[in-house]
Amino acid sequence: MEEFEESASAKKTKTIYISTVFGIAMVLSMVGLLGLILVEANNLSNYVKENIVLNVYVDDAAHESDVMQLQKQIETNPMVKQAQYVSKELAARNLQKDLGEDFVKFLGYNPLSQSIDVYLKAEYANNTDIGKFKTELLKNPVIKEVKYQKSLVDQMNENITTISLVILVFAGIFVVLSVALINNTIRLAIYSQRFLIKSMQLVGATKGFIRKPFLLYGIWHGILGALIAILILVGTLSLAYKEIPDLVILRNYTEFGLIFFVIIGLGIFISGFSTFLAVNKFLRLKIYNLYR
Repeated sequence: MEEFEESASAKKTKTIYISTVFGIAMVLSMVGLLGLILVEANNLSNYVKENIVLNVYVDDAAHESDVMQLQKQIETNPMVKQAQYVSKELAARNLQKDLGEDFVKFLGYNPLSQSIDVYLKAEYANNTDIGKFKTELLKNPVIKEVKYQKSLVDQMNENITTISLVILVFAGIFVVLSVALINNTIRLAIYSQRFLIKSMQLVGATKGFIRKPFLLYGIWHGILGALIAILILVGTLSLAYKEIPDLVILRNYTEFGLIFFVIIGLGIFISGFSTFLAVNKFLRLKIYNLYR
Protein backbone atom coordinates (compact mmCIF):
# COMPACT_ATOMS: atom_id res chain seq x y z
CA MET A 1 0.00 0.00 0.00
CA GLU A 2 2.82 2.37 0.93
CA GLU A 3 4.67 1.50 -2.30
CA PHE A 4 1.51 2.30 -4.26
CA GLU A 5 1.16 5.67 -2.53
CA GLU A 6 4.83 6.49 -3.15
CA SER A 7 4.49 5.52 -6.81
CA ALA A 8 1.33 7.61 -7.21
CA SER A 9 3.01 10.56 -5.48
CA ALA A 10 6.11 10.24 -7.69
CA LYS A 11 3.96 10.14 -10.83
CA LYS A 12 2.02 13.17 -9.68
CA THR A 13 5.23 15.09 -8.96
CA LYS A 14 6.68 14.07 -12.33
CA THR A 15 3.52 15.21 -14.10
CA ILE A 16 3.63 18.56 -12.29
CA TYR A 17 7.26 19.15 -13.28
CA ILE A 18 6.63 18.16 -16.91
CA SER A 19 3.73 20.60 -17.10
CA THR A 20 5.96 23.23 -15.48
CA VAL A 21 8.66 22.74 -18.13
CA PHE A 22 6.16 23.00 -20.97
CA GLY A 23 4.51 26.01 -19.33
CA ILE A 24 7.89 27.73 -19.18
CA ALA A 25 8.60 26.69 -22.78
CA MET A 26 5.33 28.15 -24.08
CA VAL A 27 5.86 31.47 -22.30
CA LEU A 28 9.52 31.73 -23.41
CA SER A 29 8.59 30.85 -26.98
CA MET A 30 6.13 33.75 -27.03
CA VAL A 31 8.79 36.07 -25.58
CA GLY A 32 11.26 34.79 -28.18
CA LEU A 33 8.73 35.27 -30.98
CA LEU A 34 8.22 38.86 -29.91
CA GLY A 35 12.00 39.31 -29.85
CA LEU A 36 12.25 37.92 -33.39
CA ILE A 37 9.51 40.31 -34.53
CA LEU A 38 11.47 43.22 -33.04
CA VAL A 39 14.67 42.10 -34.78
CA GLU A 40 12.97 41.51 -38.12
CA ALA A 41 11.15 44.85 -37.88
CA ASN A 42 14.45 46.62 -37.20
CA ASN A 43 16.13 44.79 -40.10
CA LEU A 44 13.23 45.68 -42.39
CA SER A 45 13.49 49.31 -41.27
CA ASN A 46 17.21 49.37 -42.07
CA TYR A 47 16.63 47.63 -45.41
CA VAL A 48 14.04 50.25 -46.44
CA LYS A 49 16.25 53.14 -45.29
CA GLU A 50 19.29 51.80 -47.13
CA ASN A 51 17.30 51.52 -50.36
CA ILE A 52 16.43 55.20 -50.50
CA VAL A 53 18.31 56.49 -53.52
CA LEU A 54 19.87 59.91 -54.03
CA ASN A 55 20.21 60.68 -57.73
CA VAL A 56 23.36 62.76 -58.20
CA TYR A 57 23.27 64.25 -61.71
CA VAL A 58 26.55 65.40 -63.19
CA ASP A 59 27.36 67.90 -65.94
CA ASP A 60 26.89 66.48 -69.44
CA ALA A 61 30.31 67.83 -70.37
CA ALA A 62 32.03 65.77 -67.67
CA HIS A 63 34.13 62.85 -68.91
CA GLU A 64 33.23 59.37 -67.73
CA SER A 65 36.62 59.03 -66.02
CA ASP A 66 35.87 62.17 -63.97
CA VAL A 67 32.47 60.81 -62.99
CA MET A 68 34.00 57.47 -61.95
CA GLN A 69 36.52 59.39 -59.84
CA LEU A 70 33.63 61.29 -58.25
CA GLN A 71 31.91 57.99 -57.51
CA LYS A 72 34.97 56.72 -55.63
CA GLN A 73 35.17 60.00 -53.73
CA ILE A 74 31.50 59.72 -52.69
CA GLU A 75 32.00 56.12 -51.55
CA THR A 76 34.68 57.24 -49.07
CA ASN A 77 32.09 59.31 -47.19
CA PRO A 78 31.17 57.54 -43.89
CA MET A 79 27.47 58.20 -44.55
CA VAL A 80 27.47 56.27 -47.83
CA LYS A 81 26.79 52.55 -48.07
CA GLN A 82 27.34 52.32 -51.83
CA ALA A 83 27.35 54.43 -54.98
CA GLN A 84 26.56 53.21 -58.51
CA TYR A 85 27.47 54.96 -61.74
CA VAL A 86 24.59 55.21 -64.24
CA SER A 87 25.63 56.12 -67.77
CA LYS A 88 23.31 57.90 -70.21
CA GLU A 89 22.83 54.65 -72.11
CA LEU A 90 21.95 52.65 -68.98
CA ALA A 91 19.57 55.37 -67.82
CA ALA A 92 17.86 55.27 -71.23
CA ARG A 93 17.50 51.46 -71.12
CA ASN A 94 16.01 51.60 -67.63
CA LEU A 95 13.51 54.26 -68.64
CA GLN A 96 12.60 52.32 -71.78
CA LYS A 97 11.75 49.32 -69.60
CA ASP A 98 9.53 51.48 -67.39
CA LEU A 99 7.78 53.19 -70.33
CA GLY A 100 7.58 50.13 -72.53
CA GLU A 101 8.67 52.06 -75.63
CA ASP A 102 11.84 53.42 -77.24
CA PHE A 103 11.65 57.14 -76.49
CA VAL A 104 15.23 57.70 -77.81
CA LYS A 105 14.20 56.54 -81.24
CA PHE A 106 11.11 58.75 -81.10
CA LEU A 107 13.04 61.88 -80.01
CA GLY A 108 16.07 61.18 -82.12
CA TYR A 109 18.48 61.70 -79.20
CA ASN A 110 19.04 60.71 -75.56
CA PRO A 111 17.96 63.61 -73.26
CA LEU A 112 19.05 61.87 -70.03
CA SER A 113 22.14 62.81 -68.04
CA GLN A 114 24.73 60.51 -66.58
CA SER A 115 24.38 60.20 -62.83
CA ILE A 116 25.46 58.42 -59.66
CA ASP A 117 22.90 56.59 -57.52
CA VAL A 118 23.90 56.99 -53.88
CA TYR A 119 22.58 54.76 -51.08
CA LEU A 120 23.15 55.92 -47.50
CA LYS A 121 23.61 53.86 -44.35
CA ALA A 122 20.40 53.38 -42.34
CA GLU A 123 21.40 55.70 -39.48
CA TYR A 124 21.82 58.62 -41.92
CA ALA A 125 18.55 58.10 -43.81
CA ASN A 126 16.84 61.23 -42.46
CA ASN A 127 16.27 64.62 -44.01
CA THR A 128 18.67 66.43 -41.66
CA ASP A 129 21.69 64.29 -42.56
CA ILE A 130 20.64 63.98 -46.20
CA GLY A 131 20.35 67.78 -46.42
CA LYS A 132 23.88 68.24 -45.08
CA PHE A 133 25.18 65.58 -47.46
CA LYS A 134 23.39 67.20 -50.40
CA THR A 135 24.89 70.62 -49.57
CA GLU A 136 28.34 69.08 -49.43
CA LEU A 137 27.88 67.35 -52.78
CA LEU A 138 26.68 70.50 -54.56
CA LYS A 139 29.99 72.21 -53.72
CA ASN A 140 31.54 70.05 -56.43
CA PRO A 141 31.30 71.91 -59.78
CA VAL A 142 30.84 68.64 -61.67
CA ILE A 143 27.52 67.99 -59.88
CA LYS A 144 24.59 69.98 -61.23
CA GLU A 145 21.69 68.53 -59.23
CA VAL A 146 20.85 66.09 -56.37
CA LYS A 147 17.35 64.64 -56.19
CA TYR A 148 15.59 62.43 -53.64
CA GLN A 149 12.05 62.01 -52.30
CA LYS A 150 12.10 64.25 -49.22
CA SER A 151 8.45 63.67 -48.25
CA LEU A 152 8.93 59.90 -48.50
CA VAL A 153 11.89 60.03 -46.11
CA ASP A 154 9.87 62.04 -43.56
CA GLN A 155 6.87 59.73 -43.78
CA MET A 156 9.03 56.61 -43.60
CA ASN A 157 10.85 57.76 -40.44
CA GLU A 158 7.59 58.80 -38.75
CA ASN A 159 5.95 55.44 -39.50
CA ILE A 160 8.99 53.46 -38.36
CA THR A 161 9.16 55.43 -35.09
CA THR A 162 5.46 54.86 -34.39
CA ILE A 163 5.61 51.14 -35.17
CA SER A 164 8.77 50.70 -33.07
CA LEU A 165 7.16 52.39 -30.05
CA VAL A 166 4.04 50.23 -30.31
CA ILE A 167 6.09 47.03 -30.54
CA LEU A 168 8.30 48.08 -27.60
CA VAL A 169 5.26 48.82 -25.42
CA PHE A 170 3.75 45.43 -26.22
CA ALA A 171 7.14 43.80 -25.60
CA GLY A 172 7.42 45.41 -22.17
CA ILE A 173 3.89 44.38 -21.17
CA PHE A 174 4.40 40.85 -22.45
CA VAL A 175 7.69 40.37 -20.60
CA VAL A 176 6.03 41.41 -17.32
CA LEU A 177 3.12 39.03 -17.95
CA SER A 178 5.54 36.25 -18.89
CA VAL A 179 7.50 36.63 -15.67
CA ALA A 180 4.24 36.53 -13.69
CA LEU A 181 3.00 33.41 -15.52
CA ILE A 182 6.26 31.50 -15.05
CA ASN A 183 6.38 32.56 -11.39
CA ASN A 184 2.83 31.30 -10.77
CA THR A 185 3.53 28.02 -12.58
CA ILE A 186 6.60 27.35 -10.44
CA ARG A 187 4.83 28.37 -7.24
CA LEU A 188 2.12 25.80 -7.97
CA ALA A 189 4.79 23.14 -8.56
CA ILE A 190 6.54 23.97 -5.27
CA TYR A 191 3.16 24.06 -3.49
CA SER A 192 2.77 20.34 -4.19
CA GLN A 193 6.05 19.79 -2.31
CA ARG A 194 5.20 21.92 0.73
CA PHE A 195 4.83 18.95 3.08
CA LEU A 196 8.22 17.57 2.02
CA ILE A 197 9.83 20.97 2.63
CA LYS A 198 8.31 21.25 6.11
CA SER A 199 9.17 17.62 6.97
CA MET A 200 12.84 18.20 6.07
CA GLN A 201 12.81 21.36 8.14
CA LEU A 202 11.31 19.55 11.16
CA VAL A 203 14.06 16.89 11.15
CA GLY A 204 16.72 19.59 11.35
CA ALA A 205 17.72 20.26 7.71
CA THR A 206 19.06 23.75 7.13
CA LYS A 207 17.31 26.16 4.78
CA GLY A 208 20.25 26.06 2.37
CA PHE A 209 20.20 22.25 2.29
CA ILE A 210 16.44 22.20 1.61
CA ARG A 211 16.61 24.98 -0.95
CA LYS A 212 19.54 23.62 -3.02
CA PRO A 213 17.85 20.67 -4.82
CA PHE A 214 14.77 22.76 -5.60
CA LEU A 215 16.95 25.51 -7.07
CA LEU A 216 18.88 23.01 -9.18
CA TYR A 217 15.63 21.52 -10.44
CA GLY A 218 14.27 25.01 -11.10
CA ILE A 219 17.34 26.01 -13.13
CA TRP A 220 17.25 22.70 -15.02
CA HIS A 221 13.56 23.16 -15.82
CA GLY A 222 14.32 26.70 -17.02
CA ILE A 223 17.02 25.36 -19.36
CA LEU A 224 14.76 22.60 -20.70
CA GLY A 225 11.90 25.05 -21.21
CA ALA A 226 14.24 27.46 -23.03
CA LEU A 227 15.56 24.70 -25.32
CA ILE A 228 12.02 23.61 -26.19
CA ALA A 229 11.13 27.27 -26.85
CA ILE A 230 14.15 27.61 -29.16
CA LEU A 231 13.10 24.51 -31.12
CA ILE A 232 9.61 26.01 -31.51
CA LEU A 233 11.11 29.31 -32.71
CA VAL A 234 13.46 27.58 -35.18
CA GLY A 235 10.46 25.68 -36.58
CA THR A 236 8.48 28.93 -36.81
CA LEU A 237 11.34 30.68 -38.64
CA SER A 238 11.73 27.79 -41.09
CA LEU A 239 8.01 27.87 -41.85
CA ALA A 240 8.05 31.67 -42.26
CA TYR A 241 11.00 31.53 -44.71
CA LYS A 242 9.28 28.75 -46.63
CA GLU A 243 6.01 30.66 -46.93
CA ILE A 244 7.61 34.10 -47.48
CA PRO A 245 10.97 33.57 -49.28
CA ASP A 246 11.66 37.33 -49.41
CA LEU A 247 12.22 37.31 -45.64
CA VAL A 248 15.59 35.67 -46.29
CA ILE A 249 17.10 39.10 -47.07
CA LEU A 250 16.41 40.11 -43.45
CA ARG A 251 17.96 36.98 -41.92
CA ASN A 252 20.75 37.57 -39.42
CA TYR A 253 22.12 34.49 -37.63
CA THR A 254 24.08 36.58 -35.11
CA GLU A 255 20.92 38.33 -33.93
CA PHE A 256 19.04 35.02 -33.81
CA GLY A 257 21.83 33.53 -31.70
CA LEU A 258 21.64 36.50 -29.33
CA ILE A 259 17.87 36.08 -28.94
CA PHE A 260 18.28 32.36 -28.21
CA PHE A 261 20.98 33.14 -25.66
CA VAL A 262 18.66 35.68 -23.98
CA ILE A 263 15.85 33.10 -23.90
CA ILE A 264 18.10 30.60 -22.11
CA GLY A 265 19.24 33.31 -19.71
CA LEU A 266 15.65 34.36 -19.01
CA GLY A 267 14.61 30.74 -18.48
CA ILE A 268 17.40 30.16 -15.95
CA PHE A 269 16.94 33.48 -14.13
CA ILE A 270 13.13 33.56 -13.92
CA SER A 271 12.82 29.87 -13.06
CA GLY A 272 15.64 29.95 -10.50
CA PHE A 273 14.51 33.18 -8.87
CA SER A 274 10.84 32.10 -8.75
CA THR A 275 11.86 28.77 -7.21
CA PHE A 276 13.96 30.58 -4.61
CA LEU A 277 11.02 32.81 -3.61
CA ALA A 278 8.52 29.94 -3.54
CA VAL A 279 10.72 27.68 -1.40
CA ASN A 280 11.45 30.53 1.00
CA LYS A 281 7.73 31.16 1.36
CA PHE A 282 7.06 27.59 2.49
CA LEU A 283 10.14 27.55 4.71
CA ARG A 284 8.65 30.48 6.63
CA LEU A 285 5.16 29.01 6.67
CA LYS A 286 3.73 27.66 9.93
CA ILE A 287 2.66 24.02 10.03
CA TYR A 288 -1.03 24.81 10.58
CA ASN A 289 -1.00 26.98 7.45
CA LEU A 290 0.12 24.14 5.16
CA TYR A 291 -3.47 22.94 4.75
CA ARG A 292 -4.84 26.33 3.70
